[in-house]
Amino acid sequence: MNILSSAQSIFGPRYLALSIGIILAAMTIGFEGLAVTTVAPAIAGDLQGLHLFGWIFSAYLLAQIVGTLVIGRQIDRSGPALLFTIAILLFAIGLIVAAVATNMYVLIGSRALQGFGAGAMYTCIYTAISLSYPDELRAKILGALGTAYVLPSMLGPYVAGVIAQQWSWRFVFWGVLPFLLLAVILSLPVFRKLKIPRVQASNEAGGVVGLSVLLAIGTGLFLSGLGMLPKALGIVLLVIGLALMIQPLRKLLPSGTFTFRSGLSSLIASRGLFFAAYVCTQNFLVLALTNTKGLSADSAGLIVASAALSWCIVAILQARWDAADQGRGRNKRIIAGILLMILGIAIMVWVPALNIVLAVIGEIIAGIGIGLAHTISGTLAFSFSKEGESGQVSGSLQFADSFTPGVAVGIGGDVHGEWNYSSYGV
Repeated sequence: MNILSSAQSIFGPRYLALSIGIILAAMTIGFEGLAVTTVAPAIAGDLQGLHLFGWIFSAYLLAQIVGTLVIGRQIDRSGPALLFTIAILLFAIGLIVAAVATNMYVLIGSRALQGFGAGAMYTCIYTAISLSYPDELRAKILGALGTAYVLPSMLGPYVAGVIAQQWSWRFVFWGVLPFLLLAVILSLPVFRKLKIPRVQASNEAGGVVGLSVLLAIGTGLFLSGLGMLPKALGIVLLVIGLALMIQPLRKLLPSGTFTFRSGLSSLIASRGLFFAAYVCTQNFLVLALTNTKGLSADSAGLIVASAALSWCIVAILQARWDAADQGRGRNKRIIAGILLMILGIAIMVWVPALNIVLAVIGEIIAGIGIGLAHTISGTLAFSFSKEGESGQVSGSLQFADSFTPGVAVGIGGDVHGEWNYSSYGV
């Protein structure tokens, strides 16, 4: 079945406005994320904060924890329109602060604002999908969200690299603002029309705010302590951070997540792990290629773009496969996607021996894998959603996309910083 066919199409008259609105919103977030991946080494160098390189990404991803979980619970109570507006404003403020940042700590703070806004925006988007599309169309709209990476993946990393080389990385953040404004104009009216099923109000929303903030603080302390090892202060922070993380994780994750209980729990756990592997590969590959292989930022950005392109192509194809077998092959496609990601990352793991051809091949294979596993896991998650729980399931999806990658990237940044200093005898 063609994704554009009129009978059951996400671009048919009934769904056209909503589909275009959420795709544009996702496109803006994707463009900014891919651009920052490319210019992050230049940012860290210019602000003299290479030892804090991992925090450019970890601050963003960890702030998504708060935005995702808080907004996910609030949507089920008040609807997505107002929350979507707040999320966009915070994301825009974060862009502006990043563009004028004078030191690494201000930059990291701006990335936290962007992360909160992006997490909240994506939770609103996922909730809109859960509320508005039947199961047979969800694979299609999630595949279309993958295609929202086509333009950013092809132009974003390369353009960002050129801007950073010819002018300044600051113009990358300024350049995202017009796209964000366009997304607001086209998508916000649609969100105002979405209706939330009336269910009994829950008293847990306030607790979720505290737990999510506590989890973000604990994770930050854990990563900070890790970067200070083997100093005594590092050990203390690491232990305190772990202690603060345990209770929020138990309360915020679906029951049985750590034991991979069948259903939503195992789906969220596996999604967090394989997406963390993909995000880490993308974030540190540019740094490795520029610092170790001597490639320019725009060339390294094009290599990263190859994974996003293959992700987009497979995201479109999997919608057709899902329609053909009526969703019966979803589990097999997720497993195949994870295996392909392992293969692609294995090709790129030894950077000193890596050449451009191998890097592109590895990225394409990893992109195919994430295009299968990530898109289909979202489709499956929505099938577990009960009436009045769309926001919670959407929040769980975004949690998987933010917490584990945030921790993994932070650990990688600490390892890189330690290696970098020891290499120079610091």
